[in-house]
Amino acid sequence: MSDHRAKRPADAAASPAAKRGRDPSAPAFPTYNEAPDLPAKIRILCEALAKVDSALDVDAALDHEDISVTTHDVEQVLRFSYAHPRAAVAFFRWAGHRHLGHEHSPYSWNLVVDILGKNRLFEPMWETVSSMHSQRLLSLATFASVFSSLAASPGGNPLKAFVDMSRYGMTRDTPALNSLLSALCRANRLDDARAAIIVARAEAGTRPDADSYAILLEGCEAAADPRVAREVFDEMVRAVGFDPDNVPAYDSFLTTLVSSDPSTALPEAMKYLAFLTERRCSPGEKFFRAALAAHLEARKLHGAIVLWNEFVGHRGLVPDMEMYNTMIMLQGSLGHAEVIVEYLDDMAFNGVFPDSGTYNLVLKFLLKGRKLREAAAIFSEMVKNELWPNEENCSLALRMFLDTHDWEMGIKVWNCMVENGLPPLEESGNMLVSKLRDDRLPEACKYAEDMIDRGIKLSSSTLSKLKLSLQKIKKDCIIQSLKHFGIERHYSSPVRPRATSSVVGIGCNPLQHRLSLG
Repeated sequence: MSDHRAKRPADAAASPAAKRGRDPSAPAFPTYNEAPDLPAKIRILCEALAKVDSALDVDAALDHEDISVTTHDVEQVLRFSYAHPRAAVAFFRWAGHRHLGHEHSPYSWNLVVDILGKNRLFEPMWETVSSMHSQRLLSLATFASVFSSLAASPGGNPLKAFVDMSRYGMTRDTPALNSLLSALCRANRLDDARAAIIVARAEAGTRPDADSYAILLEGCEAAADPRVAREVFDEMVRAVGFDPDNVPAYDSFLTTLVSSDPSTALPEAMKYLAFLTERRCSPGEKFFRAALAAHLEARKLHGAIVLWNEFVGHRGLVPDMEMYNTMIMLQGSLGHAEVIVEYLDDMAFNGVFPDSGTYNLVLKFLLKGRKLREAAAIFSEMVKNELWPNEENCSLALRMFLDTHDWEMGIKVWNCMVENGLPPLEESGNMLVSKLRDDRLPEACKYAEDMIDRGIKLSSSTLSKLKLSLQKIKKDCIIQSLKHFGIERHYSSPVRPRATSSVVGIGCNPLQHRLSLG
């Protein structure tokens, strides 16, 4: 199932800076310092523009460098000169006069318009637009930049620029309207965008299409405004009806609803989903992800399963790891631990390979659900794949396996903890020795010795119990060794690798042999 339509004119026309402006975390302007692989000639020219104090100094600085430039060179330099608008324009003129016979590419002209607009130098921006008009170089890309700059400026009036397009020989058609709407919505001017549709219809007879409403609904989603989203959706249905290809509009609309307040909005979103499905229309992956998260927050398993079966089973959507994790968390938190392993198998079938986070999530729910056989299999699979269980899972698994006398798995968990330095080693190690002491005394002594060698402190209680068990089988030599190493020395140093020497080196054979009860 695809939810991607052809790229909108507004997106295709946007300049690099306009596209970067959609990401608030991005720097205001791209600079040549952000491009380490920039050709040396371009870097020299960019540095020259960055150093000059005024546009008047640009010609002299560039002539001094004695570098010839091509059309492509001009485009590259302009792309990295947004922070120096006047110098960039002077460079553009210098390159045209000295090297290009005043034959710049349309892209270079559009970059100059964008540089001036993004720096709110609107008078020279419009002068440049007029020059482009005289040379028949204007395009929708030019006005997409103008709309974007004016929309981002307090008091800027991109709607007037749209109305005035006819003065420059440009058609005020639906793609131009969509470019205007996109600029306004990116600038969080949703009310102005809605008003623009009315003005465009009245002033130019321009009618919105399905893309127009998709842009508005994306603006509603960005503004997290479900009330306006409902109004826009109703307007869209009246204006263009239902269109199965208009997936982005339905995706944004339902995502806005379901993300507003999962406890109350989830039922409404599901009703709209059923309403659209009856008309052979569907939202996309974004809504599916948001709806799964809302079901998790509301702890509504049945609805999530129905949604999963519809999108994954019927519509062919391939879930990603986040979606699988959401279902695992929902099933596990509601006590259905026996089901969650099936999601791991399904992930492998779909080529989605679980990471340590997913494995640890599954292991946690299996342990809490006391599904120890399945937990043992998952633990072994994790170790095999070098995706290590976390501290919480190791501590819980060790206790549960030892409590059920699954010594093999308990020891496997302990070895994993020791090899990866997962705390609490002292508490867990003492528990291991104490549990093994009753049924597996040789192993208890073996791991007690190993703990001592590693600098993991054995408690006096553990040593006393171990001593009592050894006295019963008259292993006095080992008692003295453990007493010497475990009681007289206080191990408070960090865990260290196992030493080559052994506690049994003090007049005793190896513990494993000496403690053989056979």
